[in-house]
Amino acid sequence: MALEMFRKEETLAMRKKLIGQSCRLFYSDDPVKIVRARGQYLYDENGKRYLDCISNVQHVGHCHPSITQAATTQMELLNANSRFLHDNIVQYAGRLAATLPDKLRVFYFVNSGSEANDLALRLAHQYTQHEDVIVLDHAYHGHLTSLIDISPYKFQKLTGQKEWVHVAPIPDTYRGIFREDHPNPAQAYADTVKDVIDKVHQKGRKVSAFFSESLPSVGGQILLPKGYSTKVAEYVRSAGGVFVADEVQTGFGRVGSHFWAFQLQGDDFSPDIVTMGKPMGNGHPLSCVATTAEIAGAFTANGVEYFNTFGGNPVSCAIGLAVLDVIEKEDLRGNSSRVGGHLLDRLRELQTKHPIIGDVRGVGLFVGLEMVTDKEQRTPATDAAAQVVRRLKEEYICVSTDGPWENIVKFKPPMCFSMEDADLVADRIHHILTGDWNTYPILWAFKQAEIHPV
Repeated sequence: MALEMFRKEETLAMRKKLIGQSCRLFYSDDPVKIVRARGQYLYDENGKRYLDCISNVQHVGHCHPSITQAATTQMELLNANSRFLHDNIVQYAGRLAATLPDKLRVFYFVNSGSEANDLALRLAHQYTQHEDVIVLDHAYHGHLTSLIDISPYKFQKLTGQKEWVHVAPIPDTYRGIFREDHPNPAQAYADTVKDVIDKVHQKGRKVSAFFSESLPSVGGQILLPKGYSTKVAEYVRSAGGVFVADEVQTGFGRVGSHFWAFQLQGDDFSPDIVTMGKPMGNGHPLSCVATTAEIAGAFTANGVEYFNTFGGNPVSCAIGLAVLDVIEKEDLRGNSSRVGGHLLDRLRELQTKHPIIGDVRGVGLFVGLEMVTDKEQRTPATDAAAQVVRRLKEEYICVSTDGPWENIVKFKPPMCFSMEDADLVADRIHHILTGDWNTYPILWAFKQAEIHPV
């Protein structure tokens, strides 16, 4: 029996009444009601199609037939507690192992990126017998209490920084303390982590882990300087800690050239723990922690059984296997490189035409367009970025913003995003930035500044 379909106004009224108001909608002033999707496209209740540049969770495309078929077939056969012996979980672990460095050969399956990062924190504490954690400024690692504690993006707005949490500068070569003109930003930023470690030791404390997204996302679509992670890992391990790479946003080929974003740092770099999530199940709740036999052994040696009722269940693993198959069969890594490269080229072309675009950066289909009011001062253009997001929605393109000042328009679309989609996005942004300025006063102010500089 089909579920009852409400009018948009009714749905919104019921949501306001029944759902916690801290659970915010995209475009909260005028939400889009989405009723179906396919590939990189979303459809509202009136059948209008939107281009989805937001949903990195639906990694291989919304409602991919191979994924829905795998889920349906396994669900009709068996879905059971993951403590029953079953082939799917070991087959899936084997497939994942083939994509990772040799030392990462032990897997724990869970249900969300937050669960994965919380477990990584436990593994690090148990293995090192230390407590303190180093994170990057404006980092976000999840919504559990343990993860809010290590997420400056959250704790700076709430209870503040815990004594055992230490914050290192984000390695942003556009607006950070060491910029693109620095001769060796990787070493310089890595040395800031060494400084943090030294301060931890001066307090009589010890480092358990350095926790970082392989490409900081909430922090502003940041590309870590090559060599940074290798040097940081050296410092952290010398201090008795472990290096945790959070791949929840960036794993599974999004960067195109590599399966994991941490691999951009070079063949000689391997984390001690890798967490993964969002794209794993293409919208189905599935996540994982990969680590070494030594770290896993220390976790086992504490004598407390670890189990996860749903993590690694047969249906989840069947879906995970299907996602890996689609990535390979449809050459989605290659598509990410080609289309992502084309999108970057088009946006950089716009950068030469519109001074409000301060920086364009990215790799594969992980792209950020940073908007500024002044190219020399690099002053964040927060309101203008929000205006561009609203205008793109009117053009039936869904994007959102990120970064400490919410001035970076980000693009993390499904991996089936096409050249035509990239051209459409670039064309529409160009149209908006050269359009009817009287209608959009925030953008008009910036246009006047371009024409009549102070």
